[in-house]
Parts: sequence; structure tokens; C-alpha cells
Amino acid sequence: MSKTVIAIDPVTRLEGHLKVEVQVEDGKVADAWITGGMFRGFEAILRGRNPRDASQIVQRICGVCPVAHATASSMALEALCGTEVPGNGRIARNLMLAGNYLQSNILHFYHLAGQDYFRGPDTAPFIPRYAQPDLRLSESQNTLAVDEYIEALEVRQVCHQLVALFGGRMPHLQGILAGGAAQIPDAETILEYAARMRRVSEFVEKRYLPLVYTIASRYPDMFEMAHGYRNALCVGVFPLAEPGTHFFMPGAYIDGHDEPFDGSRILEDVRYSWFAPASSGTPIPRSESNPQVDKSGAYSFIKAPVYAGHRVEVGPLARMWINDKPLSPHGQRFFMRQFGLKAETFRQIGEDRAFSIMGRNVARVEEVYQTIGMIASWLRELEPGAQTFVLPEVPVEGEGIAFTEAPRGALCHYMRVRNGVIDDYAVVAASMWNCSPRDDAGQRGAVEEALVGVPVPDPGSPVNVGRVIRSYDP
Repeated sequence: MSKTVIAIDPVTRLEGHLKVEVQVEDGKVADAWITGGMFRGFEAILRGRNPRDASQIVQRICGVCPVAHATASSMALEALCGTEVPGNGRIARNLMLAGNYLQSNILHFYHLAGQDYFRGPDTAPFIPRYAQPDLRLSESQNTLAVDEYIEALEVRQVCHQLVALFGGRMPHLQGILAGGAAQIPDAETILEYAARMRRVSEFVEKRYLPLVYTIASRYPDMFEMAHGYRNALCVGVFPLAEPGTHFFMPGAYIDGHDEPFDGSRILEDVRYSWFAPASSGTPIPRSESNPQVDKSGAYSFIKAPVYAGHRVEVGPLARMWINDKPLSPHGQRFFMRQFGLKAETFRQIGEDRAFSIMGRNVARVEEVYQTIGMIASWLRELEPGAQTFVLPEVPVEGEGIAFTEAPRGALCHYMRVRNGVIDDYAVVAASMWNCSPRDDAGQRGAVEEALVGVPVPDPGSPVNVGRVIRSYDP
């Protein structure tokens, strides 16, 4: 039995800093360890600050998805204050977050994960790269993909403009704050948003969707690997007019069964994380973030969140699976042609195909298709000139917790206030769920588990390892 350990540090073409080590036995991954090597310390930065500052500071957690962090932080303070956001403010927030979803998902496919399947020219930023014999697009298809890579840069700029129309700027917008949205929309702004959306919608329909399914047709084996735990979590995002309803409703899918979401079942483990020891299964309101870099056995600055004792994955796949959204016409035609499936909704493609490398890429583009449809309805619902904000009265003491979804998946912000300032803050971000180390029971994180069994025919070119990791868009 041949064994070798491969370390990729850093894993490139993703958002942030990540290292992976895989043990390869007889041409397949037998074990994996994911390392987040940067201590961020935002919880410590926020202590002693005015609670209203948090929504601006936490946006710096992620330059590509600051809208979600601003939303979650604002919602946590609203929960603490008992503030209800006006309907127009809810819609304006949805439009800002949706614009960020579109930008982030287009970025993921074209400028990060897509180059695992098409070859760019021999110049920066396409080089250096691994020797990659497993490229299957025809010359004309590859040329088209590279052309779309360039066009996608322009479309992402338009998506940023969608956010800035209501948020003031992007990234790190100013238009989301506790109590709602800062700008009262007028008819001109709404029309401007709609006009820019037509450019994005056309690109998605004529470029993004067809290319994803072209690649999927050339790489059908990517539907057969990296299944992971097949557990999924969605905490709900894009609230609708009826209280308690969301476009992507919250829920969990555990061991083949659907369950209602319960935020109190989220616990944190740190046995394998570079943080001071804590009791197994620490609830979010008692979470601590005290670094301990010489801790024996630890290998990551990422904590290990656990839902009801299970490791789960989060992101577009989880949202599409739990909500079983309809497939686009492109998707329906592909699954009928490729697999003979009359698949009209996402779940009908089957658990094995969905929980896979290509299933995650398909889920992301299908989510974009769904989001575009909702944006059109929100623009019609938005009322020009109507109030978007209610000023919260921040108490001297209190606590609030909020759940929403970043493009990469489930997001939680918790805030405790004492003597009028932030006494404690905790963030459970999407990539903590997906890219965490083992939990206290020794269960691998979601990406670690998905890597096990993945073929690595050439240890000098571990392309499939990168494909698995990037399918989660960490």
C-alpha cells in the first residue's frame, strides 16, 4: 500500500487563507486536515465599543460578503432592542444582499473555481499553476470560457453598483444599520437598479448557466465524488412580508431527514483549534475566543461548530436542497439529457449528485437564477418615498442573537451589552461550518470529510483536492 502526505499551503483561488494536508493511499485521499492559519480577533476588537459601531466593524471580516455581516450584526442589535424593521427597509436590505449574492457567486465560478475546468492563457493571473492533464473542454469551448472570464469582471462591477445604489458604496457599505436601511428609495433609484439588473440577468441566462452545464456535461464524474456527510443546514435568508417567512426558509437535513431549524442546537468545539480549552459543546452566548497557539493537538484558528451533534455543510447546496427550489430550464434540460432524469426541482437530481463537487457548482448557479427572479418581485414591492428605518433605543444591558445567510452559507452574530457598550460578541461564519477542523468527538469538518475518497492519481498535481475545496467557495 503506497502512502504519501500532500500539503497545499496556501490553497489559492479562494477568499482568504487556507491550508490543506491530505494523506493519499493507493491514489485516493484517506484522510484530510484543513487549517485556517490567521487569527482574526474581531470579537476582541468589538469589546467596549458602542453597539451601533458593530455593523460597520464586522464588515471587515470579509471583503467579498460584507453585506451579510452588516445584516446579521444589525439584526442582533435589533433583537437586543426589540426593534422591528419597516417593510420598505426589509426590501431594501434584501436588494442589497441579493446584489452581493450575484457578485459573489459569479466571482466564485469564473475567477476562482472555474479554472479547475478550463485553461487560461500562459500569463498572470492564470500562472503559476499545476500541470493539469484533466481538462476536457474543446478548444472552442475553452476560448468561450476565457472570454466570459473577462466579461464576468464587468458584470461583477455592475453587481457592486446594485449594492451601492442603496448602500452608498461597495464593499463595506453604509446603508445597512440597526433599524433598517439608511436610504429612502425614490423612483429613479429603483429604475436604475432595474436597468443594471437587466445586464446581470442577461449574462446569467446567456453565459453563466450555459457554461456551468457545458462543464458539467464534460465532467460527469464530478457528480460522483466528495459527497461528505450529506448533512445540510440553512438558517434562513431574504425575509418576506409575512412574519417568520423567508425566500430560503430555515431548516436542517440530517441523516436523510428534514428537521426544523433550532438555533439553540448550534454548539462550538475547540479541542483541535488554537483557542484556550473550553467545555465540549459550548453554546454561542458562552463562546470564548482566547488564542493559544501552542495548544497540543490543535491545527487551526477555525472553531468547529456542530448542529445537534452532527457536522453539516452550508451554502447554496444546503439552501437549494432544504428548500427544494425549482431548476432553471437549462438545468432541467441538462439532467434529462445527461442522466435521463425528469428533474424539475433541485432534490429530484438525487442526493448523491447534489452532494458532490459538481452538484455544489450547479446549486450555486441555480441559486443565482432563483435570486434574479426574487429581485424582480422585490423591485415591484418597494414603495418609493416610504420609510426604511426606525431608530432603535439601545438599553444599558441586554443580549441579542441573529441568523442569516452569507453567499457561502449560515451566519450567526451574537451581541451582549453591559453598561451601554459591547461586553461580548461572537460570530459563527459560513466557512467555520465548512472548513473547520475535527470536533471534540473527532468528527472531521465538512470539507475534510468530503475530501476522503477523492482520486489523486498524480500527487504532484492534486487537482481534485482543489476542486473539492473550491466547490465550497471558502
